[in-house]
Amino acid sequence: MNEWWGELSGMTQAFYGMAVFFSGFFLWQIIAAFAGLDGDAIDPDVLDDMGHSDVVESSQAFKILSSRSIITFFTLFSWMAALYTTRGVGLSQALLWSSLWGLVGMFVVAFIFYGMHRLAETGTKDLATAKGKMGTVYLNIPAEGFGEITVEVNGAVEHVKAKSMDGSELLTGTEVEIVQIMSQTLVGVVKLIRKGEK
Repeated sequence: MNEWWGELSGMTQAFYGMAVFFSGFFLWQIIAAFAGLDGDAIDPDVLDDMGHSDVVESSQAFKILSSRSIITFFTLFSWMAALYTTRGVGLSQALLWSSLWGLVGMFVVAFIFYGMHRLAETGTKDLATAKGKMGTVYLNIPAEGFGEITVEVNGAVEHVKAKSMDGSELLTGTEVEIVQIMSQTLVGVVKLIRKGEK
């Protein structure tokens, strides 16, 4: 092993060092993604008040220049560069082919996680039809914050995150009307006023 390593050029040794370094980050990214610790994701709840959550969810679902895809690029690039130069391929040609491998890896990883994101959305409740429906507060909705309501969506009773649209606190058990669909997971509600009530 030492003899093999000693016969490598300094550039090839550097490529192998980079390959090992970025491989560690690559494995950590994969483990973190499946463990729910993905740092690339942005919580759409933070942006709900700005009305941009749907746009953010779509843009975050497919990102080429994310930390994950960049690490993928350098992992493949360094491994391929090390292997090409070990076989005696010229440096310029090795860099070209290694860059292509890295770019392919970036797109493949982006498509894989985009597909996972879309699968996660499959079967989720369709709130587009919930506007105008009546529900009941399940978890208190503070004046400036979020709570939860129960409402029938597509023939099934669902728990849905909700925000008070008139700034009033809505306590558990309060009947409400959905007046706005703010995102795939958030609705805007107001207290339901029945005839004869004030």
